[in-house]
Amino acid sequence: MAVVSEPIALARRLTAEAVGTFCLLFAGTGAVVVNEVAGTPIGHGGIAAAFGLVIVVMIAGLGHISGAHFNPAITLAFASTRHFPGKDVAPYIAAQLVGALAASLALRGLFGDGTTLGVTGIAHVSAAGGLGLEIGLTAVLALVIMSLATDTRSVGALAAVAIGGTVGLEALVMGPITGASMNPARSLAPAIVAGNGTDLWLYIVGPCVGAVLGAALYQFLRAQPRPIAQTITAEETS
Repeated sequence: MAVVSEPIALARRLTAEAVGTFCLLFAGTGAVVVNEVAGTPIGHGGIAAAFGLVIVVMIAGLGHISGAHFNPAITLAFASTRHFPGKDVAPYIAAQLVGALAASLALRGLFGDGTTLGVTGIAHVSAAGGLGLEIGLTAVLALVIMSLATDTRSVGALAAVAIGGTVGLEALVMGPITGASMNPARSLAPAIVAGNGTDLWLYIVGPCVGAVLGAALYQFLRAQPRPIAQTITAEETS
């Protein structure tokens, strides 16, 4: 078997991250755009399903190549728990942003300037409430991802469905409030292309903080108790 050099292997992983993130935004925010312009709207449920389904497909198709992060916050979560090399964090995030920007530019090219491009924004809550929601939603997502990707006791074969289901469910429930971004690249790219940076900080800080918290929580939960035989005191054995 031919040995692949580390730079070539990294290039392949970065390409997979860029392609996966492109597909995530093209399908997910594309559903938002189509809902705006089509005669028969997809509806909120359809948009949530689009985000969830594209995650299922991309994890199944590319997860074995790059780990299928497709999200700067998830890359930070893996790195914060030492499940991902720190030297690869910046290249991964750069690849994800390139893929996301390419998707938003492609949607702008297809549909012109008359759509929002899926720009995220808060509604019915304060900025603090929106920030809290994005932290909480991303924490749950990161917890699910960490449990499936780092713990041998989990059912790895269900990873794509479980993670995609989490994204779809959270988008279905909280999409009308914050857009249920959970992903800085998902919010940053449409905002840049559309020239609308309203509350953008919230969608960068919230997911990053939430992902690290969710990963830390699972690190605590995964710790296995000591075997009973090891907890017997010296007095009990004398």
